[in-house]
Amino acid sequence: MKHNQPYQKLRLAIPLLALFLLGALAMGAIIALIVFAVLGGSTVDIIDIVTDQYVWRIIRFTLWQAALSTVLSAVLAIPVGFLLFENKYFYGRELLLRLFAIPLVLPQIVAVLAIVSLYGNQGFVTQALEGAGLPVGTIYGLSGILIAHVFFNMPLIARVVLGALNAMPSEYERLSHQLDMGAMQRLRHICWPYMRPALFNASALVFMLCVTSFTVVLTLGGGPRATTLEVGIYQALTFDFDIPRAVVLTAMQLALTAFAVFMFARAGGNIDAGMTLERTRPLIIKRDIRQTVLSVVVLGLAALFVASPFIAIFVKGIAADLLKLIGQPAVQNAILTSFVLGALAASLCIIVTLALCEGAVRKGPMQGIYSHAASLVLVVPPIVIAAGWFILLRPFVIVYEAAPYLVVCVNAAMALPFAMRFVLPARQAAAQRHDRLCAQLGLYGFNKWRLVLLPTMIKPLSVGFAFAFALSLGDLGVIALFGSEKVQTLPFLILQRMGSYRTNDAAGLALMLCIFTLGILMLADRSSISLKGKK
Repeated sequence: MKHNQPYQKLRLAIPLLALFLLGALAMGAIIALIVFAVLGGSTVDIIDIVTDQYVWRIIRFTLWQAALSTVLSAVLAIPVGFLLFENKYFYGRELLLRLFAIPLVLPQIVAVLAIVSLYGNQGFVTQALEGAGLPVGTIYGLSGILIAHVFFNMPLIARVVLGALNAMPSEYERLSHQLDMGAMQRLRHICWPYMRPALFNASALVFMLCVTSFTVVLTLGGGPRATTLEVGIYQALTFDFDIPRAVVLTAMQLALTAFAVFMFARAGGNIDAGMTLERTRPLIIKRDIRQTVLSVVVLGLAALFVASPFIAIFVKGIAADLLKLIGQPAVQNAILTSFVLGALAASLCIIVTLALCEGAVRKGPMQGIYSHAASLVLVVPPIVIAAGWFILLRPFVIVYEAAPYLVVCVNAAMALPFAMRFVLPARQAAAQRHDRLCAQLGLYGFNKWRLVLLPTMIKPLSVGFAFAFALSLGDLGVIALFGSEKVQTLPFLILQRMGSYRTNDAAGLALMLCIFTLGILMLADRSSISLKGKK
């Protein structure tokens, strides 16, 4: 079998190279921050920053807004997920589930602009409340941050809870109805044991996402009373150019992120399905009128809350002069830059994903490391990586000229955990089915991928690529730090237009970005369906 030795060596080297590059991206930033803290700043400066009351106010607000956002999202998601489970056959259920999936990939800057259009000083909801004589507060600050976070995270938790309830043996639900248990009794005694682990697990993930929230806080908060650590890092580097403060805030952000990941790992628990036959016959239950009305009201309000930002951004975007916007050279360059950087980031993400998957399906001591390597970006947030490389490259190059390379690399790493979720299960299934037969037939390397693996993995690869493309297209975190007049993406241009109070232009650009993002995902979804149909 000497003919396959080069392939075996290459199969060992490629995952190691991908792991090294991913580690270098994250650890290079951390090492740069540590070195600067030791050599570039005095101990007195660092102590002054650590003991600064404003810094501790930022930490308290970071934890407070994350905790409140998580609790609100979870509390609202419980009845929504439960009622979606209870009402399996109502008309529009699938449409509602698809609606709940959109906030997961919607660019945050688009959602923020839509929320401002609804709840801002001239927003539709604000004007309706003022017309009714009700008091209205400002959208900027904690209230706006909470609304945005609940918009993104409540559908996520509801879908996770629904998935856990769908895994519950159908005999449990059938028996609860035979015992004439009410909805609250079923929720407490039957569904809650299955819902609780998934709820806690999803809530821990949401808490981590809120701790590392950047775009929402930057646009809806950002003031002294509503600033998180990530926004503080951005302000220290771009406005004050206070690198020692950025280093200290980054170290604190890493500590908080590590704490959030620890919570994520400890959350949830195990459930016992018992000895069940797992029958799959549909369960048709007659609902009383009160439960039907309650379901319509709760699910209708949830749908309205999630759908209203899309309606607002569509109305505001259509009101803008889209043809005039598209004709502007700055907009054309931003669209081209966004697509080029997004495509490059998605391609790099898929390449690294495939390399890590090759290591994850090869038995050995490194198998678990390859499987979980993509989660490294969850520990080291993108803004921390960007801040570290900003400091590392500053003495050697003009940092803003390196923006395209850093945007591509960081956005690819940011999308890696999601791409791994799509691709790794498919690669593991392909390894179980085909790897041994391919070895017996002497199929290795390019021929094995072309003839065997690629046809079976094209669906998860296309979905993973589209997801990475959409995330990169709508990202603002890295480009906000490295963007300039020469390198502008659509989210960066939207932020600029919002900052100069050109809200109509910002709404038009947001509608374009929303259409581009959702269009990419719809194309991937349709291609996946067509490929599934061909099988």
